[in-house]
Amino acid sequence: MISDRKLEHLHLCLHSDVEYHKKTGLMDVELVHRALPEVDMRDIDLSCRLLGKEMDAPLIITAITGGHPNSREVNRKLARAAAQYGIGMGLGSQRAGIENPELAPTYTVAREEAPEILLWGNIGTAQLDLAPDAVDMMDLDALAVHLNPLQEAIQPEGDLNSQGSLEGIQETARDLEMPLVVKETGAGIRGEEAHLLERAGVAALDVAGAGGTSWAAVEAYRSHEKGMGELFWDWGIPTAACTVEAVQTVQIPVISSGGIRSGLDAAKALALGASAVGIALPALKTCCQGEQALDNYLERFLQELQVAMFLVGASNLKDLKKADLVIRGETLEWLNQRGYETQYYARRSWL
Repeated sequence: MISDRKLEHLHLCLHSDVEYHKKTGLMDVELVHRALPEVDMRDIDLSCRLLGKEMDAPLIITAITGGHPNSREVNRKLARAAAQYGIGMGLGSQRAGIENPELAPTYTVAREEAPEILLWGNIGTAQLDLAPDAVDMMDLDALAVHLNPLQEAIQPEGDLNSQGSLEGIQETARDLEMPLVVKETGAGIRGEEAHLLERAGVAALDVAGAGGTSWAAVEAYRSHEKGMGELFWDWGIPTAACTVEAVQTVQIPVISSGGIRSGLDAAKALALGASAVGIALPALKTCCQGEQALDNYLERFLQELQVAMFLVGASNLKDLKKADLVIRGETLEWLNQRGYETQYYARRSWL
């Protein structure tokens, strides 16, 4: 049943309108142009270090799939692309492969194809007891725990009991012999939860804000009663807002994902303070068009990031984090009402 559900999720993401109607908020973030960038674009360095691994660019193909025979080829292509570009990759929930060992190759193929990349596994908060099995399945650099209360609330077979999740995460982080990442699945992580998770021992956060794939929308298609999914289709914290909330609250790395569609989006998220960005749906869609289409997308994405960095005079990611930017519109209103600092972004390069 789990395997069939995973295949159904894949098909719906590929062939149905499952994206948020509201936006990420990144359109409210404008990098301040420098007419004298004083940088050679050909020398711009995108490299970074995350969770103990060197990466050629601050990009992660975040959790997409695994757990159905058809998903093995998807993970193979994604892993090969990640290896080619020196970027990271996250797997879909490993529960199906743990409960049905014959499905484990749909996950392990990623490490077989990309032995050197940053690769993290994935379990849900309701399956924290499976963490040792997820780690034993393959050679991982980190394990991600995904938070998906919105999806569970809408999903016909959803788990509606979230009690004890934070305590379970804390125990898992304490006992795990590798970094623990906590990631949302599209509705965002507010600053208060980011703080609690850092105190619980989490090594990094993927805020996965609203603006990309809506799992309420996905489950609306699956449900016999679509009204609930349609009502909560746009529920969540926009990506730009939750990126700022997390960055200004915690000291651990923050990955910004949720509707990141271009290198310019990535540059804005990184300038807001994210350590890396994540993409999912664009990687899935281009991957299913063929490996060349995926390569073309990633190549263009990284070129766009370099152009944005050039235009703000950033020769590396450290410089990008100092780039001046302006926050306007609904994102500014959100952050002001939530009590987060916005003024200092505008003239950081002068400091």
